[in-house]
Amino acid sequence: MTLSDLNALAVVDASSLFRQCCTSESWIQGMVQSRPFANVEGLLTVADELWAKCDQSDFLQAFDGHPKIGDVSSLKEKYANTQQMAGHEQSGVNAANDDVLQALAEGNKEYEARFGYIFIVCATGKSADEMLGLLQSRLINNVDEELVVAAAEQHKITRIRLNKLVTLPASISEA
Repeated sequence: MTLSDLNALAVVDASSLFRQCCTSESWIQGMVQSRPFANVEGLLTVADELWAKCDQSDFLQAFDGHPKIGDVSSLKEKYANTQQMAGHEQSGVNAANDDVLQALAEGNKEYEARFGYIFIVCATGKSADEMLGLLQSRLINNVDEELVVAAAEQHKITRIRLNKLVTLPASISEA
């Protein structure tokens, strides 16, 4: 999809595409209303500015748009609408051994019990072992610190997906 194509979409269609990048409704609304974008840099700048204005409820809404790290069935079923954007983000988990997968599952449970939302990490390019190490190191954060870290990770994910969005063939991004 080109930036011109994105700019020309109806509100409902643009909303659907932005939702594949981030599921915060206030962020989505802001992105739709900020069109047209002159270039990709402008798109990313607006995304940055809107994310900076988000609050805890927006962050939590965005976090809810992700499967748990290593939860392949969740990725396939619950998040089918983001599959084109997110499908390979957790590919590092595919090569993990059972012990690491089990530790990720247990760590995810502990993380969610402690913070009230799933572990959010920009998994692109990370192995399962790296993600496990990050999860374990972040469990010592206090609630406020971790929200800031998780929101920053969400923002990295969103920027990656936005870049993918404007480089996908139109037939894929319309799916």
